[in-house]
Amino acid sequence: MTDVDELAREYDAQRARMVNVAYAILGSRAEAEDVVADCWPKLVEADRREPVRDVAGWLTVAVARTAVDVLRSARVRRETYPGVWLPEPVLTADPLDRVTLDETVGYALMVVLESLSPAERTAWVMHDVFGMTFEDVARVVGRSSAAVRQLAARARAHLAEGSGRFDVDRSEHERVLGGFLTAAAGGDLEALVATLDPAVVLVSDGGGEVSAARRPVEGASRVARFLLGVAAKNQRELPDARLELVDVNGLPSLAVYDGERLDTVMVLTVERGRVARVDVIRAPAKLRTVPPNPRTPRR
Repeated sequence: MTDVDELAREYDAQRARMVNVAYAILGSRAEAEDVVADCWPKLVEADRREPVRDVAGWLTVAVARTAVDVLRSARVRRETYPGVWLPEPVLTADPLDRVTLDETVGYALMVVLESLSPAERTAWVMHDVFGMTFEDVARVVGRSSAAVRQLAARARAHLAEGSGRFDVDRSEHERVLGGFLTAAAGGDLEALVATLDPAVVLVSDGGGEVSAARRPVEGASRVARFLLGVAAKNQRELPDARLELVDVNGLPSLAVYDGERLDTVMVLTVERGRVARVDVIRAPAKLRTVPPNPRTPRR
């Protein structure tokens, strides 16, 4: 393939999937977008040296390899992150957007992936989610195919420990979210506690720029009181705030808007009919790539 225009069309056709590949490895949509953009001039140069016959295959390997390099350096930065680092949410309000989310990893799973090594995470994501052969994954992580099999197996075993959190039926998730929202909106502490698992954990990420709990809040009573306290504070300090139901990584979640500015994204992890984890994303850098108003129609 030597026609740059045709190469660009092939690249554009693969771009959404490639962003999903990089995001699953990195946990950052913004960094994923940068990785995919960086691979375009590399693709042009590779095609100039020798025509690239399989653009999709070439991009998958190049994007994954670049994402792994970024992840390794990002891990160092995250060790000094103020508070708990949470993955960047992928927010959609338009059902048509969900077409691009077919291979997007759910948010609860993205959180758990943070506990894996870069090599384990990449091996599992590329083989189990995106269907790459172990031989191709080996090219990405610089290991033998046998070593990659072991990496994926270790990752799979670790993820299996929380498998109940990753396969929640959407209708069940909506039911639990509805009960949670009704109790919280009504300020009903007892009803809110009833929606929570006794061992529920709330994690908040403000990125060191906005207020957030620097340590996890644990236990149903403590989490419920924390949430009601935040709701009361928002009513006082954010008179234009409103709550929107949106999809985050493919499941219904909550977004708080202050006028047109996205202030907070709240993601619930549901397990056995109750909320097992609450992730509160407030870091401005992680919300800048989200559409400013999910109700604003596309043009």
